[in-house]
Amino acid sequence: VQLQASGGGLVQAGGSLRLSCAASGRTFSSYEMGWLRQAPGKGREFVAAISQSSGNTYYADSVKGRFTISRDDAKNTVNLQMNSLKPEDTAVYYCAAASSTFYDDAFYYTPRNYDYWGQGTLVTVSS
Repeated sequence: VQLQASGGGLVQAGGSLRLSCAASGRTFSSYEMGWLRQAPGKGREFVAAISQSSGNTYYADSVKGRFTISRDDAKNTVNLQMNSLKPEDTAVYYCAAASSTFYDDAFYYTPRNYDYWGQGTLVTVSS
């Protein structure tokens, strides 16, 4: 699967952005999907994920209540609505997919469990 993320940009603290990820391939619905980010000088960290079939969602504690992940299997897209943005949300955001089914919820939170990555989109939140 190939992933193309878009929607990043510059926003003031408290503002909102919506990231989108378009995926190629006919089996998109079978992939576990996630958004992860990498801030300057830091490693990649989990942000949010949504499961295949059931659509269960998972969030990092730092974004819970502010971000919402969704997927549209008919359109091969996964979105991340980000509200109440903070300067510490500044990072390159990556859309990622996993071809293996995650039978344990803990798998969603680990970046190395995702097989495919998009090119990333930069989100900058000014204070």
